[in-house]
Amino acid sequence: MVRQALFALVTVAATLLQAGAQAAEQPIRLYVLDGGVLESDPARYRLKPDEVQTSQLSVAAFLIVHPKGTLLWDTGAISDETWTPGKRPQARHLVLSNNADRDVTLAKSLTGQLKEIGYAPKDITYLALSHYHWDHVANANAFAKSTWLVRKIERDGMFPQPAAEPPQPSNFASLLNAKTTLITDDYDVFGDGTVVIKSAVGHTPGHSVLYVKLATTGGVVLAGDLYHYPEERTLNRLPTADFDQAQTGRSREVLDGFLKQTGSHLWIQHDLVAHRKLKKAPAYYD
Repeated sequence: MVRQALFALVTVAATLLQAGAQAAEQPIRLYVLDGGVLESDPARYRLKPDEVQTSQLSVAAFLIVHPKGTLLWDTGAISDETWTPGKRPQARHLVLSNNADRDVTLAKSLTGQLKEIGYAPKDITYLALSHYHWDHVANANAFAKSTWLVRKIERDGMFPQPAAEPPQPSNFASLLNAKTTLITDDYDVFGDGTVVIKSAVGHTPGHSVLYVKLATTGGVVLAGDLYHYPEERTLNRLPTADFDQAQTGRSREVLDGFLKQTGSHLWIQHDLVAHRKLKKAPAYYD
C-alpha cells in the first residue's frame, strides 16, 4: 500500500511538472478586439481632410495571453451595458462631460468578443489603460476585480481629490476600489521582458504605450493615443488638445528610437485603414 501511494504521488508530481512545462512553452498570444469606428475631425490633429486617407478613426482594445496570466489593454468607447449587438452595426451618439458630441458605430461588444475566445472578465489578471480618455475606458468597470496597473499621476487625474464637479463619468468609477499596482517608468508586467508598459507621456500626464514581444510576429507597440492618424507621424503634426505637446513630441522621439533598436512594429490604435487589415479575435497574433 505504501509503495502504491508513493507511486501515485510521483505520478501526480510528474503530471503537474509536465503540465507546467507545457504551459511555459505556450506562445504569447495577442488578440485584437474591435471597438468600432469613431467619427473624427483631422483638424484636431493639425491635419487637413485631404492629408488623411480617412477622417474616421478605429477604436480598439487588446487581450494579451501569457503563460503567467492575461492583460487587457484598453476597454473601448461604448459600454456594453448601454447597447445590445444585432445583425447590423449600430450607431451610438454620445455627449461627453465637456458637452462635445461624438459618434461611434460598432458591431460587437467587448465582453462578447472575449467570450468568443473563451474568456470572461473574471479571467483577466491585469487591466491597463493607455490613458483615461472616454474612448479607452468605457468598459473598465467590468474589470474592477482584475489588478489595475496604472501610473499614480494618471489615477489622480481619474479620481481627483476633492472630486471634480460635475463628477467624473461612471465608466471607470469601480476602479477606485480595485486592487491596484502603481507603476513607474517602464513596467515589465510578467517579469520576462515580453509585455512592457512604457511611459509615453504628453497626451495625458500618465499616458502609456504597450510593447509585446511575440515569437512569430516579432515586437509590437500598441500606441494608445501617442498618434491618432498615421499622417501625424509622417507629417510631424501634434494634436491641439494634448496635455503637454512638447512632452508628446519627446515621447514620440523616444519611441522612434525604441522601434529602431528593437525592430518592432508600431500599431497606431486609431489608424482605421491599418486596423481593418489586422486579424480580429478569435484569430490572434503569436
